[in-house]
Amino acid sequence: MLIPCLACGSRFLPDDYFGACSDYNRGLDLVSWTCPDCGNRDDLRVLPGELGFGYPSRGRFDVLDRVRVPGLRRQRGELRLDISLDSASWRVLTRVRQPA
Repeated sequence: MLIPCLACGSRFLPDDYFGACSDYNRGLDLVSWTCPDCGNRDDLRVLPGELGFGYPSRGRFDVLDRVRVPGLRRQRGELRLDISLDSASWRVLTRVRQPA
């Protein structure tokens, strides 16, 4: 299975794709992802069997596009999101934000 970058069309193996996730925002339930090829940054929601792409709006995350990833699973933790597909798994940590 190859997962696409919606900006440049490059396709990635799950390990490369989820390895490029950098931050989990538990409040909005979204993951930040940066394309290793073009550098485009996307916010996405990991859902059972699919990835949802969209934008934060009015205190929530609106999913506009979906990419099917059969077998994709997720488990929310206190300060992390655990993603699994088949026998592989990835952990995306919440970046601790400093008060202004």
